[in-house]
Amino acid sequence: MKQRVRAILITQDDTLLLMKRIRPDTAPYWVIIGGGVEDSDASREDALLREVREEIVGEAEIGRLFHQLENPKGETEYFYLAHITRWNFDDRTGPEFQRDDRGEYLLDEIPLSTEALASVNLLPEEISDVLREALERGDLHTTV
Repeated sequence: MKQRVRAILITQDDTLLLMKRIRPDTAPYWVIIGGGVEDSDASREDALLREVREEIVGEAEIGRLFHQLENPKGETEYFYLAHITRWNFDDRTGPEFQRDDRGEYLLDEIPLSTEALASVNLLPEEISDVLREALERGDLHTTV
């Protein structure tokens, strides 16, 4: 079964980096940066660092595993809290960015607050709910 990894990227300015997706005939939505674990990856954490490098040319410090879920395709998705100190969206190299049929990928930086999270269509909905609950408890600022 395919595994996927995602990085809940918290910046030094206490914002959250998300990928905004714009596709034809679909309302815009946001996702947490990450992707599939490849056979060549030594671990899920290595896969996550590779995905952050490919998608936003970023350097992140991975904290702890924050949440795990099974997506509708039956894949296990692992969400890690991470601090990010550097990124350059213009130099991204992921294979999805080379395809014209995938729509737009835009990097979006939003405040790390329940209000800001509620204002975007973050998918999957489960992770949006879990993040907002963690923010209400004050768990995100001290766990990375």
